[in-house]
Amino acid sequence: MADAEDLKSSGDFSSCGFDSHPGHHCVFTLFQVDEFSTSQTMMRRTLPALWIYCLAIGAAACALLTLPSRIPAQESPSTPTYLGFDLNTYPGDDALPILRKIFSFAGYWLSPAPGAKQNNWMGKRRLLFAQKFGFLLLYNGPQIAELKSPSQTTKRGIADAANAADAAKKEGFPPRAIIFLDIEEGGRLPENYHAYLRAWVDELARAGYRAGVYCSGMPASEGHDVTIITADDIRNHIGKRDVAYFVYNDACPPSPGCVVPHNPPPPSASGVSYAALWQFAQSPRRKQFTAHCAASYNRDGNCYAPGDTAHAWFLDLNSATSPDPSIGRGQEQ
Repeated sequence: MADAEDLKSSGDFSSCGFDSHPGHHCVFTLFQVDEFSTSQTMMRRTLPALWIYCLAIGAAACALLTLPSRIPAQESPSTPTYLGFDLNTYPGDDALPILRKIFSFAGYWLSPAPGAKQNNWMGKRRLLFAQKFGFLLLYNGPQIAELKSPSQTTKRGIADAANAADAAKKEGFPPRAIIFLDIEEGGRLPENYHAYLRAWVDELARAGYRAGVYCSGMPASEGHDVTIITADDIRNHIGKRDVAYFVYNDACPPSPGCVVPHNPPPPSASGVSYAALWQFAQSPRRKQFTAHCAASYNRDGNCYAPGDTAHAWFLDLNSATSPDPSIGRGQEQ
């Protein structure tokens, strides 16, 4: 995970023809009666019938004209998005009330973060829960070079998943919570890594948890005008396994940069339509991708929360379709 410590109207036709709504016009055509009609009596008998007939036809026509406006639109309701943060180092107990004014959820490491030897997030679930934070559970994945052979790769995937599940249980996270594996390297992954991921997902499921991946949502060039997005690569190799995708794409655009929007951008705006979360800003900023939004970051290149006047917590900013992306609060309120 990127961090400064690690490179990182409906119509109504009931009154139609009398007080119909603008745009709902009913036109009645009255039949003229021949003045040479052989019987005035017949005319008197026929005229009321004709009036009734015309009124009936007019009402029916008006009903047809207004029908479409009375059918509710079949558009999906807009899905709200929620703002969250992640940070390799726990920001401290006193920071939580300040951060909670801005963010709905927080990243929560179940292992040491990339580049770190210790994890000071462990034991803090109750404090974040009390502040009504949602959770984004993270576990550090291996580097490509660490996966040497198919057999070693599968064993490593099983062991890491077991460790992640054990840590989640000890911290009090409920069954079926989603644990996101942090994959720092982008581009196309080698087959060994896909084997590791399949073992990771399957073992987490056996332990009662669900799997997610944090990975690149940015096109990586492979030459000859060919590009690959890591999230797509994983999706194409994972089979029918249920995996949640947390993608990073800090390039501006589509990223708004280091801003705290009232309405966070939806994860689908990242360029990965199926993403559940989008990391749109990293600390420190990556200059090659953020030139068009550089001014949104602090002068030191990091992203800080409003209210953090001391610049104590350099953050990565995330949007999600849920205020509790990992379902870490469970059924508790």
